[in-house]
Amino acid sequence: MSEPQYRRAVVWLRRDLRLADNVALMHAAASAAEIVPAFVVDPVLLASERMGAPLVQACFGAVAALRDDLRARGSELAVLRGDPVRELAEFVRGVDAQAVFYNEDYEPQAIERDAAVTNALRSDGVAAHAYLDHVVLGADEVSTLQGAAYRVFTPYKRAWLDRYRIAPRGPVPSERAIEGKLVRRDAIPETHARPRPEDFGFVSSPAYPACSQRVAREMLEGFVAPGGDAERYASARDFPELDATSRLSPQLRAGTIGIRTCVESAQPFDVWLSELIWREFYQMILKRFPYVATGPFVKAAALIPWRNDEREFEAWCAGRTGYPIVDAAMRQLNQTGWMHNRLRMIVASFLTKDLLIDWRWGERYFELHLADADLAQNNGGWQWAASTGTDAAPYFRIFNPVTQGERFDPAGAFVKAMIPELARVPPKFVHAPWTMPPLLQAESCCRIGEEYPFPIVDHAAARKDALAAYAPVLGSGNA
Repeated sequence: MSEPQYRRAVVWLRRDLRLADNVALMHAAASAAEIVPAFVVDPVLLASERMGAPLVQACFGAVAALRDDLRARGSELAVLRGDPVRELAEFVRGVDAQAVFYNEDYEPQAIERDAAVTNALRSDGVAAHAYLDHVVLGADEVSTLQGAAYRVFTPYKRAWLDRYRIAPRGPVPSERAIEGKLVRRDAIPETHARPRPEDFGFVSSPAYPACSQRVAREMLEGFVAPGGDAERYASARDFPELDATSRLSPQLRAGTIGIRTCVESAQPFDVWLSELIWREFYQMILKRFPYVATGPFVKAAALIPWRNDEREFEAWCAGRTGYPIVDAAMRQLNQTGWMHNRLRMIVASFLTKDLLIDWRWGERYFELHLADADLAQNNGGWQWAASTGTDAAPYFRIFNPVTQGERFDPAGAFVKAMIPELARVPPKFVHAPWTMPPLLQAESCCRIGEEYPFPIVDHAAARKDALAAYAPVLGSGNA
């Protein structure tokens, strides 16, 4: 066995808060005699107007669980607080490390931060090594024959699968590789206590998803086990009452489970695998077209004349639009920090098409209220729904919130669970309660305009308005 390249290395953990299937940890173990794991709490990042409590709680919970795991192994997770450039440089000097290992992040601000950290370390004579970890195939690895980025999902998926099947990338054995490499806890300088959301002005909730490597592993194992929800995913995933999705998105966002682990487990389940490849697709789009972080992928879409009515936006946020499937979805989001994927499409279509409100308003609201808030996925989904993005829904595809509710929540069970005002409404009327006769409204304790609001817009009229707004911008020959 060759001598290690470094006596001691720091592994800077960010959106990869796990020991298993962690590429940076794997390479650090191969290159260094000793490893010191570290996490940096950045108060400036946490003060961003786009940072929400569910995501902060999920990440901080994952940090705490990882620290407990490392302490059980006799080591420690160093928790630093402040500017990552300064904090990492000082910590590396303090532990006398010769290198820092970390996993890449495709978000534009993260790329700038990582470049600044790398430059500062190298100016101090410290090596910095970055690795691909948060996606299976890198943004430049799946391209057209001309080397261009795919702009449509289906051909991207075919190319992705071709490449993966020739050379599968399974989980890396990082958890085993670090055995005997972790620096003893008493040899690591004391750092900050476990961060709490309240320390930075956020309010915790027991309803938000809990994230840790153990929880993620148990969720995945239960999902793909014989008789688990993965077997009915293709037929049941669109029905929120059935709750047949993996619910692993917060774990993937916090990095408590590796994407390679998920993709390997998804091989027998084509539809779930396809959804994971959508995740790869949106990450690629963000990396290769970073302007989508602030504007539409289809640049002509910048001319869509949004109405941006603030009172209607507030009603949408609060789950008081008068359309039960929309309101139930928004209440699920506000209460739990998560929303079912079919519901995300419904509420996004309603905001952008029925209300003609800029998709960026909805994107930002989701960022503040989702435990899985991820720039690439959130942006990609919103731009798809708004018909402004890559592989976007045609502008004339406008979800009818009543028929969507009737199709995907036929008995109204999900709606009634989230909206107590509708609990006694007969299934025939639950997705259009304003059509109930007045006497039945009284008998159901759901008088429209009192216990539950009238629809804030008429869908048929709103659809015409949306077509009139979109057609001159995205009609034939303009997109």
